[in-house]
Amino acid sequence: MNRLRRAVFSRDQWAQLRDNTPLTLSEAELARLRGIDDQVALDEVAEVYLPLSRLLNLAVGAAGAQMRVTDMFLGRMSRRVPYVIGIAGSVAVGKSTTSRVLRALLGRWPDTPTVELVTTDGFLYPNAELERRGLMERKGFPESYDRRALLEFVADVKEGKPEVSTPVYSHVTYDIVPGERKVVSQPDILLVEGLNVLQPAQPTEPGPFVSDFFDFSIYVDAAGEDVERWYISRFLTLRDTVFSDPASYFHHYADLTEREAVDTARSIWRRINAVNLRENILPTRDRAMCVLRKGPSHEIEQVSLREW
Repeated sequence: MNRLRRAVFSRDQWAQLRDNTPLTLSEAELARLRGIDDQVALDEVAEVYLPLSRLLNLAVGAAGAQMRVTDMFLGRMSRRVPYVIGIAGSVAVGKSTTSRVLRALLGRWPDTPTVELVTTDGFLYPNAELERRGLMERKGFPESYDRRALLEFVADVKEGKPEVSTPVYSHVTYDIVPGERKVVSQPDILLVEGLNVLQPAQPTEPGPFVSDFFDFSIYVDAAGEDVERWYISRFLTLRDTVFSDPASYFHHYADLTEREAVDTARSIWRRINAVNLRENILPTRDRAMCVLRKGPSHEIEQVSLREW
């Protein structure tokens, strides 16, 4: 029996919780943060993301106060421990845009000027390794990630190590970039965005899991049929843009007719992404502290908070 209780807010109700938080993001800045086919508007930033950034700012302050109390009790020098936020959701649901907007807003609070964003794409096994393991058709499923490396990365950041690095993933080549690393240096807040970041440890893998290191977690939610439609729309946009690059892994899709592209995207969605959503991603939704529920128009219509 699920005993978790949630406070559920309509968008209008949630917007009231903004209080007097100023809108510090311009239309030009927002345009740079939007993902493909994700037309988040400034109104949505003001009504949904500003209240959420206010909540997170309060949570970061409370966590810091709790750490100072613990340090005082133990008689050790006070430390500043990075606050880690996990952001999960399906392919094409808009979690990348959510992550970028939150990063921009959180970095403008005076007490959290350094906010880093890392996606778990960098922890996918290289394509050669996925091929060796027979996992190319399951790319994005939990077993396609180097979960030990991801766990060590988040644990090292949480521990306050001066510099921690991650592999870099290219959406053009659809693979890890050899020899390239992203360095994270003791941020105030770390956002970790990925499909499966809210999964708990598995019985076959005893010990901590990456979600154990999160101070807060967000799940971007929508009806499956809406996400499928957004995925197909995004595929058509990519066919006319990124896929036209000869260096793109998916360059062979660039010459598809619109009908062929729709059929191809629908097949990929139903064969791979819908399965991953149903079996691995959606079951983690109830673990999130906050769920942002989108309607058919791609706008957030409802926010729920887990009461804790």
